[in-house]
Amino acid sequence: MSRKRRTFQIDLPDEPAAPQGAPRISDPTGPAGRRGPMATAVRETGSSRAARADTVDAIRAENDRLAHEFVALKKQGLIVARIPLDAVKTSKLIRDRHTKADADLRDLVASIREVGLSNPIQVEQIEDGSYELIQGFRRLAAFRELSQDDESYATIPAGIAPAGQGVDMLYRRMVDENLVRKDISFAEMATLARDYAIDPQVGAPGVDAAIKVLYASSNAQKRSYIRSFTILLEMLEHHLEYPEEIPRALGLSLRTRMSQMPEVQGAIVRALRDLPNRTVEQELSVLRRFAAGADEKPAPSGQDKDTMTPALKPRGKTTLRIERPEGTAKLVASHGRVELKLDKDFSDYEASRMEQAVLSFLRTLDSK
Repeated sequence: MSRKRRTFQIDLPDEPAAPQGAPRISDPTGPAGRRGPMATAVRETGSSRAARADTVDAIRAENDRLAHEFVALKKQGLIVARIPLDAVKTSKLIRDRHTKADADLRDLVASIREVGLSNPIQVEQIEDGSYELIQGFRRLAAFRELSQDDESYATIPAGIAPAGQGVDMLYRRMVDENLVRKDISFAEMATLARDYAIDPQVGAPGVDAAIKVLYASSNAQKRSYIRSFTILLEMLEHHLEYPEEIPRALGLSLRTRMSQMPEVQGAIVRALRDLPNRTVEQELSVLRRFAAGADEKPAPSGQDKDTMTPALKPRGKTTLRIERPEGTAKLVASHGRVELKLDKDFSDYEASRMEQAVLSFLRTLDSK
């Protein structure tokens, strides 16, 4: 026997009548206002697509900002990457570095081995995929020494600047880095200025102009000191073993002394020749004596002062550019110096072959 379901009657209050002319509002929970599953899904999908589009737009805007920032940093050479040592060239800028000036290279090697390289080198990327060194000659030399025993030093951290910077700017960057070194000497600054002046890529009218360009941020007095050291090096450089060790005051005194008494130059040269295997202190002792006016010997009788002081005569320079299959060979010749620049690794040649080439070169020059 089936049981009958009991029903209850519920009386709901009547809705108040809407004012005449007012729009009818349906109950959203009633049949007229209820949303089906499909409508809900469509609405949620539309909201999700809008949110995704906003996210994509935000990501694109951030990527554009980072790309512009990357390009700006790269132009400044602030993007650092590890590059192979073999890909770094040092031929574009003249670097007349004395080997004795880097006697503390071993300290730098030890420091890099213990704590790493704190300041990356700066390079310029060139068309063939290699790099031209702008700053960091000693750091590069230290890594090359370390790489002989440890392959992990076969690459070096480098800030990469885009190609196309002018040679003037590259020299300025190299010089500016040297100026922040506390131990850079006036002789080294003078050498940089002289190298800039004789570089055929630059075409500077002379050492004075080179000093004004390279040391524009220095005061006039410091530029005057650098100019005095360029003259000092012209007079004595080929006889000095440690020019970078000459203090400012001593160099200026020597320059003044030789200007007032030209015969002093010959006396200094003879005194230095008497000490072929001298130390730094022995060389400085000789220079101090002559700067103070001691040990000055007159020129031998019958000898022309002009032959004693050839460095006081104006010196010119010869610049040649010779086209070769491997590129342009640049040759700069001046008093006591011949420099050949060519994109070729001359260290690949045996020493005996290089010696024969130099001897042949000198014999050809001397032949009539």
